Amino acid sequence: MIIQIIISGIIMGLIYGLVATGLTLTWGVLDIINFTHGEYLMISMYVSFWLYSLMNIDPLLSLPIVIIVMFIIGYLTYSIVVKNVINAPALSALLATFGLSLVFRNMAQFLWTPNARFITNSVLSGKKISIGSIIIGYPQLAAAIGSLVVIYAIYYFIEKTKVGKSIQATALDKNTAKLMGINTERVFGLTFAISGAAAGIAGGLLSTFYPVYPESGILYALIGFVIVALGGFGNIKGALYGGLIIGLSEAIGGYYLGTQFKYAIIFLIYLIVIQIKPKGLFGW
Repeated sequence: MIIQIIISGIIMGLIYGLVATGLTLTWGVLDIINFTHGEYLMISMYVSFWLYSLMNIDPLLSLPIVIIVMFIIGYLTYSIVVKNVINAPALSALLATFGLSLVFRNMAQFLWTPNARFITNSVLSGKKISIGSIIIGYPQLAAAIGSLVVIYAIYYFIEKTKVGKSIQATALDKNTAKLMGINTERVFGLTFAISGAAAGIAGGLLSTFYPVYPESGILYALIGFVIVALGGFGNIKGALYGGLIIGLSEAIGGYYLGTQFKYAIIFLIYLIVIQIKPKGLFGW
């Protein structure tokens, strides 16, 4: 049983890590808390659902479309909303993204009702791996592997490419980056776009086994905020390791103490860590 619990915790931890990766980019580069991140997840799940329901495109095959849609939405979020408040007091940007999240959520309720919807007959639905008493569902396994691959791809892009170096330089010092010829406006827009695409991939993968409804992204975004603060702002490795810590803590704590306590355990761990390391486990 403990092996089953650990595997389940790792799977969820990797998904949490991908959600937190997109969030940590905007937080680390722009120093902005993007409250629309959970709604990115929700919108991407609806895109996957409607492509499957109306056009019979499996969620795995529709991922490229979801990525493009969420990349554009992320870029537009910066261009239309965040760009106008980026130099304003921090509270202004926070309230702007919070307001946008409410708009997205209420639009989803208006257009598609609050009822939960499910993708029940995808390529992976109902399939599982059984090793003795250990059972791993194909949808969950695909989501975990996909999350790990995307996290590594984003990490490689940030660390090894010229554009990634520009993003790092802007995160370190926006004014100095400008003096070095870096177009910081373009970097900010790209960062939001990548964040949206990362959330889109997570949402597309989650839609194969998680209900789709207007509030489906709230919990994941909340846990993502905890992971970012736990792992360190702007740190992609920290998002991955923080996601695994939270995923394992949730699974093991929920089993031994009861599912009603699993989220309390998550926030307790976070409170303990920030008392010891205020900038997170992997922060500067």
